[in-house]
Amino acid sequence: MSNQLGGLDIPIKVNGEDRIVPDGLNIRQLLAHLGLDSGRVAVELNREIVRKPDWESTAIQAGASLEIVTFVGGGAR
Repeated sequence: MSNQLGGLDIPIKVNGEDRIVPDGLNIRQLLAHLGLDSGRVAVELNREIVRKPDWESTAIQAGASLEIVTFVGGGAR
């Protein structure tokens, strides 16, 4: 499988759902690819929390399992 950038696509799981994404993405790039606001999420990769400072250097590999939690604003009145 190839993507529009000419690279290969890889299978991963995001929140239990099978996805196909471009190979070579780091966590920040994956969040952008998925259309998620990186300022409002927490990411777990293969059952390990990944700190925001490590997102740029953490590559997504084929078969990776991610849990992405989105924080929702609000609160008591």
